[in-house]
Amino acid sequence: MAVVPMEKVLIVSYQAEARELLEQLQHEGICQILNAEEAMVSKDLPESEKKKRPRDIEDLLNRLEKSITFLKSFDDPTKVLVSMLAPRVVVDEDSYNQVTTDKKIVEVIEQSEQLEASIEKAKGQRENLQTTLQELYPWKALQTPVEEIGPSQRTICQAGMLPAPQLEHVQESIGQLGGAVQQISAVDTRSACLVVYLKENADEVQKVLRSAEFAPTNFAAMTGTVAELVREREKQLREIETKLQECAETAAKLSENLLKLEILYDHYANILNREQTQGAAPATERTVVMEGWVRRQDYPRLEQIVSQFDASSVGKVEPGEDEDTPVEIENNNYIRPFEVITRLYGMPRHFEVDPTGFLAPFFAVLFALCLTDAGYGLVIIALMLLFAKKMQGDKKLMWMLAACAAVTVAAGALTGGWFGNAVQEFVPALKPVRAKLLWFDPLDQPMTFFGLALGLGYFQILTGLAIAFGHNLKRRDYVAAVCDQLTWLVMLNSIVLFLAGKFGFLSPNVGGVFGKVALVPAAAILLFSHREGGWAGRIGMGTYNLFTTIFYMGDVLSYLRVMALGMVTGGLAMAINIIAKIALDIPYGLGIVAMILVLVGGHLFNLAINALGAFVHTLRLQYVEFFPKFFAGGGRAFEPLSKQYKHIYLTKSRV
Repeated sequence: MAVVPMEKVLIVSYQAEARELLEQLQHEGICQILNAEEAMVSKDLPESEKKKRPRDIEDLLNRLEKSITFLKSFDDPTKVLVSMLAPRVVVDEDSYNQVTTDKKIVEVIEQSEQLEASIEKAKGQRENLQTTLQELYPWKALQTPVEEIGPSQRTICQAGMLPAPQLEHVQESIGQLGGAVQQISAVDTRSACLVVYLKENADEVQKVLRSAEFAPTNFAAMTGTVAELVREREKQLREIETKLQECAETAAKLSENLLKLEILYDHYANILNREQTQGAAPATERTVVMEGWVRRQDYPRLEQIVSQFDASSVGKVEPGEDEDTPVEIENNNYIRPFEVITRLYGMPRHFEVDPTGFLAPFFAVLFALCLTDAGYGLVIIALMLLFAKKMQGDKKLMWMLAACAAVTVAAGALTGGWFGNAVQEFVPALKPVRAKLLWFDPLDQPMTFFGLALGLGYFQILTGLAIAFGHNLKRRDYVAAVCDQLTWLVMLNSIVLFLAGKFGFLSPNVGGVFGKVALVPAAAILLFSHREGGWAGRIGMGTYNLFTTIFYMGDVLSYLRVMALGMVTGGLAMAINIIAKIALDIPYGLGIVAMILVLVGGHLFNLAINALGAFVHTLRLQYVEFFPKFFAGGGRAFEPLSKQYKHIYLTKSRV
């Protein structure tokens, strides 16, 4: 439950060994290597040479990515459903090594590229033919060969499309100019027409045609009748469709090699990462200087790895002043799932406290109170266990929600929520059991829930101040501990006890004493909460800080959303049960079916929407009300050089 101590290291390796050393470091995944811009040693290596980018690997990865994307569209569609929970294929080391050493796999890339090019070319030809056919269909009734349409010795014959409403007007206007317009066919709101006119009247005819929005049809490079042209192109279209079908079948067969391509992609992606790391590290003509970070507990292992190379060495170095130290957090198995919340907010800085262990119990309890239904908790546990079993990768979120759901079961039992009031409505025999477990019913005793929400909120806010107080003491910043946290802890508790005396929860005399005690920390906040600049500025900021006492009240009141969500969940569940009971009265045996549909659908909807609300609002309480009391975040996560797999899940081979 802490920020892991880091050591800054300097690894110097001979150029010939650097690649193999980096491969070992990548395999172990324990050391973060800084690039030349981040490394302090770069300042002392003015002669540092820049290396060429590994363009051959980059090009190969681009080709692999395109081939994988192409072949996936022809892969078995049933695999998509399976891959939703387990997107990466499990591959053992033997199969992995067999693929990465098989040079014939490159032929699959070439085949897929050729196939994709053929398909794209055929699709382009198909599109052109379809466009041409759409233009030819209106002229199918034309008996005149298209090569005869055009200028003759004295006349011009022109084909084109006219808007139907303009046809009569154009026929009349061109007729007056000694020409003629023949309608071949009508398509939607346009007419296919042949326009014949004398050459000496060409200018006047063209004016008429332009004003009527006449669109000429081009039969250039075509011979024969339109019917013959249509038949010829329809035949070509069928041939292209056949070719596309054959290509699709070939691609489907080629997609059997998809896994091999994915293995190869991940393999070369890791090589590229390694090459880029080496290329970005400061280097001289003969050596590579790798400056980086390692967890203190992993430093002996790093020494052991480097010692295997005769021309390489490693040693610890002091970090630079104000250098941004990467951060890793480490918690026990019970707390680790809640790291999801911390990482989502942002890693702590290396001198801050890890908030995960402190937020975990609060998050689980507040989430549970937002649902307050044991039945819903059991459903979430079942779903999370299923997902954790089926899903690959990081399962922290699943285990965290399962832990929250376990607390939800307890909270639901204490507040009497079992799918709302399902026990009372449908299983009256279990009423005595429910009654024995019941602490209070939120719908009957809302003020108890009100007090519980406020009490938890107040306690969590004080916990945040106490964490900051303890952390400042540990850092020996005693002034900040006293002036920034202890004063607030004393004053807030004194105010609460004073109010308790006023409202009869405590002896008025005792309450009055605490009212006077509150003046001491208030004065300290006024004078010393801001400790920079002149006294006028200090007192001004101190006055503002003292005024922020009201903000603490707002923070505590924010926890009432826990009560609101808990009561909404129970109320909606009760409404669903009532509707289901009414549906049971439907005759002809349909009532049971309707009741089951209402119960299942309604409670699943209620669970989904309120579980989401519980998660979001509980998250907000941590980020907005709890964290600001002791935690700023903004740390840079520790990212060691390691092997990453996008498509496969690599496992060790069985001996």
